[in-house]
Amino acid sequence: MAKAFASQGDLADKKISFTEVGEGLYAFTAEGDPNSGVIIGDESVMIVEAQATPRLAQKVIDCVRTVTDKPISHVVLTHYHAVRVLGASAFNAGQVIMSEAARKMVVERGQEDWESEFQRFPRLFQGHESIPGLTWPTTTFNGKMSVFLGKRRVDIMQVGRAHTAGDAVIHVPDQNVMFTGDIVEAHSACYCGDGHFAEWGATLEAIRAYDLAAIAPGRGDAVIGRDAVNGALDRTRDFVDSTYKPVVRIAARGGSLREAWDAVRSECDPKFKDYAIYEHCLPFNVARAYDEARGIDHPRIWTAERDMQMWADLQG
Repeated sequence: MAKAFASQGDLADKKISFTEVGEGLYAFTAEGDPNSGVIIGDESVMIVEAQATPRLAQKVIDCVRTVTDKPISHVVLTHYHAVRVLGASAFNAGQVIMSEAARKMVVERGQEDWESEFQRFPRLFQGHESIPGLTWPTTTFNGKMSVFLGKRRVDIMQVGRAHTAGDAVIHVPDQNVMFTGDIVEAHSACYCGDGHFAEWGATLEAIRAYDLAAIAPGRGDAVIGRDAVNGALDRTRDFVDSTYKPVVRIAARGGSLREAWDAVRSECDPKFKDYAIYEHCLPFNVARAYDEARGIDHPRIWTAERDMQMWADLQG
């Protein structure tokens, strides 16, 4: 396992796609890099996910300007992770929205997460010197809130814990399209390092109940059509369960983190080793699964130092 830690060796730029997933709705995707979403209303635009830096956010803005000149009024952040939020200042939006639970996680661990993610995946922080600081919401909610972009209603909701405790999804009822953040991925590994494995499946089923026409996932290509949506939900659930169940068995008999790692590799490699960021996610996923299986409900904070210690522990 003598390889670069996380994605430190991933230096190649990815091809950007800008895909219409419904009338006035777009998914900004880049071959497994973090996605953003665009919702065009009567008079203004809502952005879903802000990218990691203002420089990378500008790439989203450039795509928006190919389809509309309406001002960007809202940025919605599905959770607190640095690669999703630190580019928010580039949009100059009057409203920045996240769940109250996500805001609490910025308070608790936002700076540590920034430093950890920067170490893990330096390519995603191009132009990091322009980040003005942690991103804070202007508006928070518990459960559900609606925003009206003229006549277009956008529902921002918590449907369950999964990728983090503060996850939100964004549903556009007039097209029955959902922006799921990292609760759902499309041919990309789920990052579960701050996740809630035992609840993730129920959260996916809550999304499935909408019988969606399309989703813009957190990573991977846009998913269009009900059959494709159900397939993405099934594969995401399989990924999460295939990671967690072997670890539960190891933890139940008092096995070690390294034994859990080997068990997950045995289960997941045959099915998922070609998924984007699979090798990046796996150590963090196993570490969090091992904690949860031993009764640690609240994910421990990742720091740059903890990252490297965990990586060292898995080399033995």
